[in-house]
Amino acid sequence: MDFLTEAIKLVTWKEVVMWVIGFVLIFLAIKKKMEPALLLPMGFGAILVNIPLSNVLNEYVGGVLQSQGIIQWLFEVGIEASEALPILLFIGIGAMIDFGPLISNPKLMILGAFAQLGIFLTIILASLLGFGIEDAASIGIIGAADGPTSILVAMKLGSNYIGPIMVVAYSYMALVPIIQPMVIKCITTRKERRIRMEYSEKNVSKTVKILFPIVITMAAGLIAPKSLALVGFLMFGNLLSECGVLGSLADTAKNQLANLITLLLGITIAFQMQADKFLSLETIMIMGLGLFAFVFDTVGGVMCAKVMNLFSKKKINPMVGAAGISAFPMSARVVHQMGLKEDNGNYLLMHAVGANVSGQIASAVVGGLIIGLVL
Repeated sequence: MDFLTEAIKLVTWKEVVMWVIGFVLIFLAIKKKMEPALLLPMGFGAILVNIPLSNVLNEYVGGVLQSQGIIQWLFEVGIEASEALPILLFIGIGAMIDFGPLISNPKLMILGAFAQLGIFLTIILASLLGFGIEDAASIGIIGAADGPTSILVAMKLGSNYIGPIMVVAYSYMALVPIIQPMVIKCITTRKERRIRMEYSEKNVSKTVKILFPIVITMAAGLIAPKSLALVGFLMFGNLLSECGVLGSLADTAKNQLANLITLLLGITIAFQMQADKFLSLETIMIMGLGLFAFVFDTVGGVMCAKVMNLFSKKKINPMVGAAGISAFPMSARVVHQMGLKEDNGNYLLMHAVGANVSGQIASAVVGGLIIGLVL
């Protein structure tokens, strides 16, 4: 009873706020089904790490480690020391990806590249608002809507705001179906949204699909060596899927491995959601800057498609450019659904998937370039 009384006395309004945030994340995961594999463990973890005297965090007495908390250990070993969790997740993501739509229409890679525009605009804006270059670069990468890349960049650059950056990056990934349609409708006309695109993957051979991840890995390594951990593991996962001789391993990577790492990553991120670290004016600014980055990444992809249409006989539906962000496969699904709403015979899924997977590659390469330029 004395222990309970002592714990209650240690509770401040900040812990209560974090409990509320945790409950909100759990609500969104269960009731709204918004990225439940991520938001549910993040929400539950936010509650865990903000309960006073909890043993999920390391306990020190007189500067000496007395007991090692599981969540803090997962963070120190799986993210801080090696970035293992976000990098291993890319194997599963790679195994899920089919690069056929991108290979059959390589110009979609341009959309993926321009859909990173918001990253660079946000770095400039964050710097103007007083953030150091390491923090500004880490905040900017939120725009890619790629949690693992955001974690890796923030950790490598030693950002002071790793927790908010992680949480905001994954939150905006979950909010893709809400944010992107609003942005797309603001910058496109109904006529543009009804543009139909033909699709054919007949010319994509098995050999090309096998060679693609190998060639991309080598090219990314030469262009941005710091991106090789992410790009390499992404392409390794894809090679498992495409090689045709490791079917059971590919299935394990895209299902059991990806699900397990996602759950562990979600609850591990909660280490950075301790009230004293998380609740600050900077966190609110990072939320705003992250939204700015995300919006202008979408704008960059859409506007790139519009410019390409000025010089192309075969028009690109500008909405496909919005799928050039890295939120795979949510963004591609959003674009496809919007296309069907405008015209129930307009199937944009494969084109959107092509832009979406190019965004996966582009965001990892940009993350590596930023690490190389800043460090």
